[in-house]
Amino acid sequence: MSTKQHQRIIFGLKVRQFRQEKGWNFEELSKHSGISISYLNEIEKGKKYPQPANQERLAEALGVSAEFMRSPELTKQFAPLGDLLKSNFLNELPLDLFGIELQQVVEIIARAPDRVNAFISALLEIARNYSLRDENFFFAALRAYQELRNNYFEEIELAADAFVQKNKIPEDGGVPAALLAQLLQTQYDYSIDEQTLAEHPELQSLRSVFNPHKKRLLINKRLSESQRAFQLAKELGFNVLELKERPLTSSFLRVNSFEETLNNYKAAYFAVAILVNRTAFVRDIGAFFKQGKWNPDTLLQLMAKYQASPEVLFQRFNLLTKDFRLEKVFFLRFIHDLDRDGFDMDKELHLNRRHQPHASGLNEHYCRRWLSLSMLRDLKQLQQHTDSPSRMLTGVQRASFLDTGEEYLCIAVAKPGYPSVGRNVSVTLGVLLDAHAKRTIRFWDDPAIPQVTVNVTCQRCSLANCAERAAPPTVIQKREERHRMQALLEKLTGK
Repeated sequence: MSTKQHQRIIFGLKVRQFRQEKGWNFEELSKHSGISISYLNEIEKGKKYPQPANQERLAEALGVSAEFMRSPELTKQFAPLGDLLKSNFLNELPLDLFGIELQQVVEIIARAPDRVNAFISALLEIARNYSLRDENFFFAALRAYQELRNNYFEEIELAADAFVQKNKIPEDGGVPAALLAQLLQTQYDYSIDEQTLAEHPELQSLRSVFNPHKKRLLINKRLSESQRAFQLAKELGFNVLELKERPLTSSFLRVNSFEETLNNYKAAYFAVAILVNRTAFVRDIGAFFKQGKWNPDTLLQLMAKYQASPEVLFQRFNLLTKDFRLEKVFFLRFIHDLDRDGFDMDKELHLNRRHQPHASGLNEHYCRRWLSLSMLRDLKQLQQHTDSPSRMLTGVQRASFLDTGEEYLCIAVAKPGYPSVGRNVSVTLGVLLDAHAKRTIRFWDDPAIPQVTVNVTCQRCSLANCAERAAPPTVIQKREERHRMQALLEKLTGK
């Protein structure tokens, strides 16, 4: 928030408070100050900052000093709001992306400051208790923005199409990493270094590092061709889209702002759009959906055609909403930490509605019946008994959720988390099996597709005799205990 914007909002809050304390409406304040009703309305909303002469008139009419009206100090009633206005949290909220003006938020708060300030204090307390950091809010805001736009951004698609046409990039798969490297070097004066990262073992989990002063891109030489192509394409995205505020490493070590988070996503989106051409991929998805039987090799064939990682391929399934009208879709990525044999959901996206499964953030055991997790366990077993540690697995499942009865067709790929060691990764696409999805995806009722009843976490699941259960249903047990207590209390109190 700019200093002038902060100044306008603070002044407007003071005018509102003192006007209401006098019991005046805008017409009465206009009569006492000689300022028009429309201009007073703009002042209170923080849209206008009056000239010194009008400041004096307002101060005199309201019975306070002009010096206090101009100062950044707020009365006790609005003090928590003042702290919030000065906080980095509110400054970084991407309100404009959601069509919301900061003045609108302030106006809502000003209508009932005591209640809203208490609510804000509660939220901040929750954030402190659960160790939520700025990046938790940034990533949550980014997910909400993606979901609002159905994870489809026409402006980036058009920029990618223009770049592909201008530079004669292959449109039917197999974009060479060497071509992308050449474009970075010739069009943006980059130098590409594949040796330096190898000299630092502690940086081997990073896929790339960018030195903006020397325009040097350090690439991990252990990357596969598809991983290398994605890093180079993403770097092109930062330049073509003119995204200035950006992370300097392939994965976030520290998040500095929401703009940085958003720009990183936009560059990645651009990379996917030039690596997996929209027109060609829509044609391929259409052919895939027309198959009468599930073919586990289809996804592997698509990844080979486009030389794309599972993450890149599944990101391109964002076209399901735009071109196939499949809006009730979710995407998940799970990490399997092999050392502690633990599962963590590190990416999720829900289009049209909040689906299950979802990341609860409660440190509970995700349902082991999910395709995402069962494939990761299968991959671990395979790696222990094979000489092909880089092998990928594909799978499909019809998952019916115990609590809601909703059924999803889930398609997943599990793979080693290369170049990171000690972990595997699975990415999952879930489509709600409503009437439209069943007409679109012809193999949905293939008898070979397993049908499984699932839930969110073991702690919240009432399913009896579950062989995959990793923890007792403690949340269910506590809920039932509370219900028994409530029933007994109602009996004893006669209510």
